[in-house]
Amino acid sequence: MKKPAKTHKIKMMEAQLATKLNRQVVGSLVGCVHCGMCNDCCHYVLSHPDDPKMTPSYKADQVRKLFKANHDWTGSVFPWWVGADKAALTDDDLEELKDIAFGTCTNCRRCTINCPMGVDTATLNRLMRGLLTNVGVMPEGVRVVSKDQWELGNQMGVLKEDYIDTLEWMSEELEEDLGHGEAEIPIDKAGAKIMYAINPREVKYDPRTIKEAALIFWAAGEDWTMPTEGWDNTNFGLFSGDDGLGGASAKREYDKARELGVDKIVISECGHGYRSTRHEGVNWSGDAEPFPMESSVMTMLRYIKEGKIVVDPSKNSQRVTFHDSCNNARSCGFYEEPRELLRLVTTDFQEMYPNRAEGFCCTGGGGAMSMSEYTPRRLKSGEIKANQIRATGAEVVVTSCHNCVDGLGDVIKHYELGCEVKQLVDLVANALVLEECAVMKGRPATAAAPEAPAPTAEVEEAAAPVVAVEAPLAGRKILVVDDEEDIRTFLVTVFEDAGAEVMEASDGDECIEKAKTYKPDIISLDLSMPGKSGVDAFVELRKTAETESIPVCVVTGHPEFRQVIYDRPVPPPEGYLNKPVDEDKLVAYVAHIVETKEEKAN
Repeated sequence: MKKPAKTHKIKMMEAQLATKLNRQVVGSLVGCVHCGMCNDCCHYVLSHPDDPKMTPSYKADQVRKLFKANHDWTGSVFPWWVGADKAALTDDDLEELKDIAFGTCTNCRRCTINCPMGVDTATLNRLMRGLLTNVGVMPEGVRVVSKDQWELGNQMGVLKEDYIDTLEWMSEELEEDLGHGEAEIPIDKAGAKIMYAINPREVKYDPRTIKEAALIFWAAGEDWTMPTEGWDNTNFGLFSGDDGLGGASAKREYDKARELGVDKIVISECGHGYRSTRHEGVNWSGDAEPFPMESSVMTMLRYIKEGKIVVDPSKNSQRVTFHDSCNNARSCGFYEEPRELLRLVTTDFQEMYPNRAEGFCCTGGGGAMSMSEYTPRRLKSGEIKANQIRATGAEVVVTSCHNCVDGLGDVIKHYELGCEVKQLVDLVANALVLEECAVMKGRPATAAAPEAPAPTAEVEEAAAPVVAVEAPLAGRKILVVDDEEDIRTFLVTVFEDAGAEVMEASDGDECIEKAKTYKPDIISLDLSMPGKSGVDAFVELRKTAETESIPVCVVTGHPEFRQVIYDRPVPPPEGYLNKPVDEDKLVAYVAHIVETKEEKAN
């Protein structure tokens, strides 16, 4: 039977492969002896023991076949022996390759360090991703994130004005917490010693980490700044295999640091952000390393060792364990520093086994959090990590990576572990002894309020009674729906402070169930969630007699879903807000929606 002709996409992939054949790649392509020692190292294999397609060697063989068919003599002489006769030829083959490269591997490199032949399977898998991405074959989530990083300079599509608003918001909160304005977050400060680059997740979903870092910098008396451009230390080029995107993203950061004239880039806690900025980005961009770069973990550890900040570990008395980010640990050799810091700011640390280079992936690496179609497979592979965590008895899992925060959060929820995820910046900020830090710097820790004179009898007698002002959401029942635990906690706290009775749901199915049971006055609804999405849940709410009249305020970090939800054949939501949300605006908006509904009903 005559074989089909190669498609144009296959020919493009073969041409690109020829440009990627360096020593590391070719050595890994020809070095595998299919001994199977890597199988027991892979969390996908261990969780899918009956599926041979999950084995690292099978995944690597897919790009190996292309290599054998086009560049190795064995493919010409013995094509059937080396699989060259089964290399991809059609677009259907590319869809299968996409599922393998993006859906069955997080590029964690655990197989790589356990290979007796030194085969770097993760590099081969990233290579396959890059070949597919170059011809437009990739998961939709990868396409969206890559587009945002190309066009907006960050992988979560955060607009510049929203980024600056968030920094100003956190700056104001920090000033209120301390009672003075000395801890203001500096933006684009020329000549500062440090430029602090962050993960966009911090702006969009977890701005408290920005405030905590700012508090630590202030306590240490650091001369620092945050940039308005090149602030995203993450780099989706690492995950997609697109070296062009990787180089462009890294160069934005390097160029901004040069423009500001800083001495050093400090990279917030992000595994792939650290690897991309400190190591890979220099190669992708073709730019010589311009100045020192370090993880904020090293920065915080140095502050304590040099006596620039004072910490009290008893402030973090819960049992904690530590999860090694694959990119920090296996790819960058970053093992001991986070543990040293952890022991300085906590009192009950329990190791997870195996750990360091042998630790298992959180399930969220390799960009997996952006590929919702693979969520069930990803969570199934997380059983190993869940068992590791459970065995420690820890109340808190600490990690120095935002992808791991999300990946571990999903595992903890799915396997009902009953613990929470934190980063080192959370623990260091909580452990600070601000009074002693301030004394060392010769300044007040907080602004002291002037002592009020004792009231006279006449004043006491004439004083008007204090009248309690009713909270704007007093007596209201609100259902908060969001898969991100930290976002739910934030929203619940805001609504409860405003007087509301609040219930929580973490996915679409739970949203429907609780809406029917509790009949809330309004639902705060996230749109992008694993399982039943917020969009599907919204449509079901509107089509169900018990819930169709409950007002819905969408609170989402995915503005591209706005058109999707308004195009549905049901009445649109009563409100729509993009994350991050301002507390006062959120409360006022929700109160207005509820009051408007009541007015119409009357």
